[in-house]
Amino acid sequence: MDRSYRKEPFETFKIKASVGKRFRKYARQLGCSQSETLLLMLEFFERNKLSPQEQLGPHMQTLEQNLKKRIDALVAIIRSIEKSQTKPTALMLQSLFEETHSESEPKFREKKIIDNT
Repeated sequence: MDRSYRKEPFETFKIKASVGKRFRKYARQLGCSQSETLLLMLEFFERNKLSPQEQLGPHMQTLEQNLKKRIDALVAIIRSIEKSQTKPTALMLQSLFEETHSESEPKFREKKIIDNT
């Protein structure tokens, strides 16, 4: 735990014995103190904007659907950038390089003058 929390006084909560046992067991599994475990849980819910009361569905389907929607939106953005910026620029560069290589004919030609006398 942070050093800033070392000098803070302890606070008590009234919870049922069965809930307390489960929480202590969970804290031991994480290898953290009970205060640190509770702090990590609170930060997780706040960071991910989740509520313990909302349903995530079986196997977090709602969260997965939200992620898929965002990924699809990103793919659409990247495709539009590719169509409007990358491909035209690449085609222009390619056409410039092709013109320089295809110019094998001389720029100037000697005109032959035919005398009809």
